[in-house]
Amino acid sequence: MKISRGHQIRLLLLFTLVAVVSFAQTSKRKPKYDPVQWSLDIQPSTTAPGERAVATLTATIEQGWRLYAPTTPKGGPIPTELTLTDSPALEGWKVYQPKPKTKFDENFGAETQTYTDEAVFLFDVTLSADAAPGTAELEANTRYNACNDRLCLPPVRKTASASFAIAASSSARAAAIPAGYMEAKPAEEVPAAAAGTAPRGASNPSTRTAPSPNEDGFIQFAAVAFGFGLLAIFTPCVFPMIPITMSYFVSTNTGSRRQSVIQATTFCVGVIVLFTGIGAAVAALAGPFGLSQLGSSVPVNLLITAVFVAFGLSLLGVFEITVPSSALTSLNKVSNRGGLLGTLVMGLVFALASFACTGPFIGALLAGSIQGDLSWPIFGMLMFSTGLALPFFFLALFPAYLARMPKSGGWLARTKITASFLIFAAALKYLSNVDQVYQWHILTRERYLGVWIVLLAMAGFYLLGMLQIGDEETGSVGAGRLGLGGLFLVLAVSLIPGMFGARLGEIDAYVPSPEYSGLTNAGFGGGAETNKWIRDDYAKALELARESGKPVLISFTGYTCTNCHWMKANMFTRPVIAEALQELVLVELYTDGADEVSQANQQMQLDGYGTVAIPFYAIIRPDESVIAEFPGRTRDSEEFLQFLTSGGRTQLTDAGGRVAAP
Repeated sequence: MKISRGHQIRLLLLFTLVAVVSFAQTSKRKPKYDPVQWSLDIQPSTTAPGERAVATLTATIEQGWRLYAPTTPKGGPIPTELTLTDSPALEGWKVYQPKPKTKFDENFGAETQTYTDEAVFLFDVTLSADAAPGTAELEANTRYNACNDRLCLPPVRKTASASFAIAASSSARAAAIPAGYMEAKPAEEVPAAAAGTAPRGASNPSTRTAPSPNEDGFIQFAAVAFGFGLLAIFTPCVFPMIPITMSYFVSTNTGSRRQSVIQATTFCVGVIVLFTGIGAAVAALAGPFGLSQLGSSVPVNLLITAVFVAFGLSLLGVFEITVPSSALTSLNKVSNRGGLLGTLVMGLVFALASFACTGPFIGALLAGSIQGDLSWPIFGMLMFSTGLALPFFFLALFPAYLARMPKSGGWLARTKITASFLIFAAALKYLSNVDQVYQWHILTRERYLGVWIVLLAMAGFYLLGMLQIGDEETGSVGAGRLGLGGLFLVLAVSLIPGMFGARLGEIDAYVPSPEYSGLTNAGFGGGAETNKWIRDDYAKALELARESGKPVLISFTGYTCTNCHWMKANMFTRPVIAEALQELVLVELYTDGADEVSQANQQMQLDGYGTVAIPFYAIIRPDESVIAEFPGRTRDSEEFLQFLTSGGRTQLTDAGGRVAAP
C-alpha cells in the first residue's frame, strides 16, 4: 500500500518531538552542576525618573572553586561577562568589579584574576527621564565558567532579577559606588606565546562546539557520511533521475563552460542546503548535552527502530514512502522558470524526491552522530549531501560521460532489496539499546548476532540467486553479484564465533558485549576478561584500593555507547594495556541505564568532572584525589598507556615524596 499524503513530514515531526521531550525530561531529572549562585538587589528600592541607583549582583562561590574577573585577559580562562537586559526604564548603566586576586596560573600559563567564596559586582544604573511610574524589573545576565585546581566546567549563562519602584519623585539618597571598585572593562587578549595550554577539564570533548580535524572518530564519521552519499546515487529513487536532471541542465544551458559551472554549482547548493539544514535542526534541538543523552533515550531508540523498519519494509515493496505531491508540484513550478533560482529549487526538488531512498542513510547518520558533539550531525549531513551531489556536478560539466553510465534495470531493484536487509540489521542495533538500558537480556549477544547472521546470509543468498523475493526473476549471476553475495556470506560466517564469546574486532563496538550473554551466565562463556572489573560499586573499589595501595581506574561507560564497547574490546585487551591495568583497581560506572544507580553514576561524573560524555576515564587515589583524566576513545596504545601509567604506585606519594598510607 501507499503511505497517506503528508505521512513522511509527520514522521519527522514526531521524531523531533520525542527527542525534545526525552531530552527535556533527562535535563529536568539531572540538572547541570554549578558551584556559583547569583542574586540581585537594587538600592534605593524607590527611584525617580532620571535618577541613579546601584544594583548589587552577588556571586556565591562554593569552596574550592574560583570565578574569573571580567578584566581577566582573554586567551586563558573565560572572563565573566555581566550585562543588563534592555528595558524602557533604563537610560544607561556601567558595571564595576571589586579588586580581584591576581596570580600566575600554571594550568593556563597566564596571569589570571579570580574571586573565591563571594564576589559582589555593582551596576551603576541611570533611569530614563520618561520612565513610567510603577514597578519595574531589572534583569542581570551572566556568562562565566568556574574552575578548581583539577578541572574547569563548561561556560554557563544565568540571570538574576530584582524589582524596584519608580515614583514621580524620590527623597531617597542615591547610592554611590564605594571605594575599591573599578569599572569592569574586558581586557585585551593574551598573546599566543603567553597563553599556554588550558587544563584538560577546560577542553573536554563534551563542552567543545567543534572538534579538531584530527579528533578520534570524527574523520571516520565524515568519511562514512561521504560514502553514504555516493552509495545513495545507486538507489532506485536517485539513479533514474540522473538523465532527467541532465536534460534540465541542457535545456537551460547557454553553451558556455562558465554557465555550466554556475548551473551545476547552484543545483548542488540546493541539495546540500536541504540536507545540511536537517543536521543543523537536530543539533539545535538536542543542545550541548542532548546528543550524548539521546543515545540512551528509550523513546528515541524505539522511534529510530520503527523508522528503520518502516524504511526497510518500503524498500522490500510492502508500501511506498513518498513526499506529498503538492510540495513537489509547487517547487517544480518555480524550477521551470529557469535561471539560478530555478536551478536552486531544482536541487531542492531532487533532494526531496530522493528522500524515500536516502532516508535510511540519513537516519543512520543522524543516529550515529549522537556519539559526537553538536557539529557531527551538521557536518555529517554536509558530507552526505556533498557525496550525493558531486556526481551531478561532474556530469553537468562533462555530459558526454552520461552515455557511458549503466542503464536503469534489474540491478537497481536488487540494490534496493539488498539494502533492506542492512536496514533491518541497523534497526536491531537500536532495539538492542533499549534491551540493554532496561537489562532485559532478551537480545543477548548470541541472539543479536544470530539475527545479524541470518540477515547477512539472506542478502548473500539473494544476490547469488538462491533466494527469490517477489516476482523478480533471478536471471544470470554476474561477477559483481557473485563477489558481493560471497562477501555477505563470509561476513555471516565470521560472526558465528562471536556467539560463543570470541572477540569480533571493530564489530564489537556495535554488538552487545560478551558479558551480555546467556551462554556466559550458563557457564559456557568464552569472553572472560584478563582483568576483572567491579561494576557499579564505587565504594567497594575504594575499599580495595585502600587495602592494596593501588589507584582506582574509573570507567564511566554505557550500555549503548559504541565507543565504550570498542575501548573495552579492542584497547583494554591489548597485552601492554592489559598488563598496565593489573596495577589498578578497575571499576565500571554505567551512566545510561534506566535504574537509580545509573542516574547516581552520571550525577557523580557531572559533579566531579563537569561532563556527561562517555567513555570517560579517571585515575584516583584511595583518598579520591584525582591523578589523571582521559576523555573519549583513542586508537593510540602509547597515548592510553601513558595515561594508565600516570596512576602507578609512584603517584601515591605525599608532598614530601613519602609513600602515602593507603
